[in-house]
Amino acid sequence: MNLEKYIARVDNYPTEGIIFRDITPLMADGEAYHYSVQQMVDYARKLEVDVIAGPEARGFIFGCPVAFELGIGFVPVRKPNKLPRKTIEVSYDLEYGSNVLTMHEDAIKPGQRVLIVDDLLATGGTVKAAIDLVEKLGGIVVGCSFLIQLDDLNGADLLEGYDYQTLLHY
Repeated sequence: MNLEKYIARVDNYPTEGIIFRDITPLMADGEAYHYSVQQMVDYARKLEVDVIAGPEARGFIFGCPVAFELGIGFVPVRKPNKLPRKTIEVSYDLEYGSNVLTMHEDAIKPGQRVLIVDDLLATGGTVKAAIDLVEKLGGIVVGCSFLIQLDDLNGADLLEGYDYQTLLHY
């Protein structure tokens, strides 16, 4: 399936000079959305994952249906003050600023095999922060799955030593 036709290009969003890849047309098309999620599910099965972790908010859009299809749990990776219990956190840089991500301190059990799922690999800051959170809790990041990779931003450089899958490259 040609997924590119379901990704809208939005220039200068959210700031001047940024090309935003809008996934909402893909989400609105049942066949394209199902196909994308199924590709991630197939990848996860090969890795024999125990749990899916996904950064908010678009990591939830793909990570939750992957976890559901596999019959395993989903761990939300969120911005500060969004999770109600005790959390751990990491700071990271992204394409157009910086941020902090958190995870419940009991979300991952030591030795659990974790797949991180998100819509986009850009500079790699978000996924690296998610990896750091999982590893702080003793989880094993066995892979990462992305709908889109922005090749010119070199985010894959931060994934050296980690297995990962990308469905679309820009």
